[in-house]
Amino acid sequence: MTDQAPAADSGTTGIPGKPTSASRTTLSHIMTHNDTNLLGTVHGGVIMKLVDDAAGAVAGRHSGGPAVTASMDEMAFLEPVRVGDLVHVKAQVNWTGRTSMEVGVRVLAERWNESAPPTQVGSAYLVFAAVDADGKPRRVPPVLPETERDKRRCQEAQIRRTHRLARRRAIMDLREKRAAEGFED
Repeated sequence: MTDQAPAADSGTTGIPGKPTSASRTTLSHIMTHNDTNLLGTVHGGVIMKLVDDAAGAVAGRHSGGPAVTASMDEMAFLEPVRVGDLVHVKAQVNWTGRTSMEVGVRVLAERWNESAPPTQVGSAYLVFAAVDADGKPRRVPPVLPETERDKRRCQEAQIRRTHRLARRRAIMDLREKRAAEGFED
């Protein structure tokens, strides 16, 4: 049900695997008045861009070249972010397929002038496709989970992938059924 290459055997892909830590990254940014929405908190779109930037860096590092955002799943905003917050966006590859990879992202915020620990304010899962110079899909190295947490994240990513594919299949089936019944959408 998955196109994940076995972690210990990169011979099936011809590409050596990379450990999770090889591409893990953190992007940090201080939020300013330019980032606010009408309520005076940081606009969700600003956070989403930071999430996409960090995930893109991780996907490019892991795949060894360009990678494009294919989908963003489960973007959750847990707490508001305020002007003056130092936002940390932590990202890592959770799962790899033949040409795609899921990147998990945690968003943390802390007051720039306080020593309190950061608070998790958001999370997201993004799927990236590795592409060549012509924009065609290219193979990615298998991810090699290093810790029990990494292994859990990989297993959860496979569940999310199964759900994405099932949802896409159900929608396409419904559209075909409606078209066969003469409905034009």
